[in-house]
Amino acid sequence: MNKLEFENSHTSLNWGEDTSHIPYWVYQHPEILRQEQEKIYQGPTWGYLCLEAEIPNAGDYITTFVGEMPVVVTRDQDGEIYAFENRCAHRGALIAITDSGSASELTCVYHAWSYDLSGSLKGIAFQNGVGGKGGMPADFQKEHYDPRKLRVATVCGIVFGSLDEDVPSIEDYLGEEILGRIERVLHKPIRVLGKFKQMLPNNWKLYFENVKDTYHASLLHVFFTTFKINRLSQRGGVIVSDTGAHHVSYSVIDKKSSESEEYQKEKLRSDKDDYRLADPSLLEGVDEFGDGVTLQILSVFPGFVLQQIQNSIAVRQILPKGVESTELNWTYIGFEDDSAELEEMRLKQANLIGASGFVSMEDGAVGGFVQRGIQCASDQYSVVQMGGVNIESADYRATETSVRGFWHAYRSHMGL
Repeated sequence: MNKLEFENSHTSLNWGEDTSHIPYWVYQHPEILRQEQEKIYQGPTWGYLCLEAEIPNAGDYITTFVGEMPVVVTRDQDGEIYAFENRCAHRGALIAITDSGSASELTCVYHAWSYDLSGSLKGIAFQNGVGGKGGMPADFQKEHYDPRKLRVATVCGIVFGSLDEDVPSIEDYLGEEILGRIERVLHKPIRVLGKFKQMLPNNWKLYFENVKDTYHASLLHVFFTTFKINRLSQRGGVIVSDTGAHHVSYSVIDKKSSESEEYQKEKLRSDKDDYRLADPSLLEGVDEFGDGVTLQILSVFPGFVLQQIQNSIAVRQILPKGVESTELNWTYIGFEDDSAELEEMRLKQANLIGASGFVSMEDGAVGGFVQRGIQCASDQYSVVQMGGVNIESADYRATETSVRGFWHAYRSHMGL
């Protein structure tokens, strides 16, 4: 379907004002994906780029993406962090082709045009030609050909970037409650423990919805329910930002409430009586934040997740790679002053998440189930009314309020 065809069909599909019914065509059309790049990823949003700990020294750089745009993030000799489009001004080749590295300047391998660490074009091979012949025009001005540069902001060691000069400050963008919940976890210098990449067979929005979906966690995930790590009967709640765009869900392991009769009555697939762990130490943890919260999932629109499950801490970056493909980048972290015992605990608990983790391998599969299930239903809607139809914070988690918040923000950016 081309742009004109999409616009014609879109006018016949009435989404209305309701954010509790989500039309399936929003996960299916290439024209929607194209508009997301323009209105969301290159619009007034802050996208996650990397962690400061990944570029600790002058000259360090890392390559990443904002939506589909390749981006280089550097730390210059002045200690400042810069980010710019990873595209040579000459013929459009990548300026940096490795995932990370260290350099005094970055040079395109194609025709050796070079850039300083702030992203400014500094060198052109044979600019004045050879033997007095050829070369660039005499009036060519390098400063007019820098790649697009991003605004950069850091919060608790997290580096965000934006292509929009009018985007609110990162503090205003997050809001006080979300910012406070980031500071709760990332309250001291962090250290990267490991990274990996996972490809998901579904539209990026299905995974981001899943992150915000507190309702599903103990219904889908056998490990969470069986070993009583996360149940809706436990104490907890959901915080939704004023814009609806960001959220936090949190819970506390409570043995008494975990034994709720409501769970037994539901006869859930995920609740197993006969499962035991060969190494039960996987379930052990320490209250390192002093508030008893054993699970906190935090999202920042449009594609950042900060996770604390027991003592496993990770950030996730959600990147669209086509209508039905999403790249999920995981970075496991600890703190610089971690003891050897605490680091071992974090690494052991990291088995809960990731592509083959006890918990999130199911998230990786279920998005594909939805994408396949809606294949012939572009004129139908999903129903997101658990906990009502409003968007508001709650002291319970049997609700889809943060999913509705996501769609409120999404529609505002997209003009849908």
